[in-house]
Amino acid sequence: MAEDAGTVRVDVWIWSVRLTKTRSSAASACRAGHVRVNGDRVKPAHPVRPGDQVRVRQAGRERIVVVSRVIRKRVGAPVAVQCYTDHSPPPPPPEAVAPAGRRDRGTGRPTKRDRREMERLRGMDGGAHRGAP
Repeated sequence: MAEDAGTVRVDVWIWSVRLTKTRSSAASACRAGHVRVNGDRVKPAHPVRPGDQVRVRQAGRERIVVVSRVIRKRVGAPVAVQCYTDHSPPPPPPEAVAPAGRRDRGTGRPTKRDRREMERLRGMDGGAHRGAP
């Protein structure tokens, strides 16, 4: 496949600028529809050029970056941040995130009552019990 000198695969670029930890996770994100280039969902082989807007959704957060330089090899973090302009919203403060139901270490398995209470706190309550009419 002949590529222009000014383009690179989106999965390679995302991995090179350290938006994902591995290239395979970048490709998986593309296949799952978590990567958009200029508003369109793309496949891993989609080319990116300087000026393209890349949106990557991972771990409940969306990163919005504009490509300023294309690179093919993974580089250190100080060099990687020079390859894009970050327009991402700031991550929510840790206090804003609802705490997951943590149990003290060594207390054993949660009982059915404990499990239902944890699910209710997490907002995963399915409404009425299954056996109820």
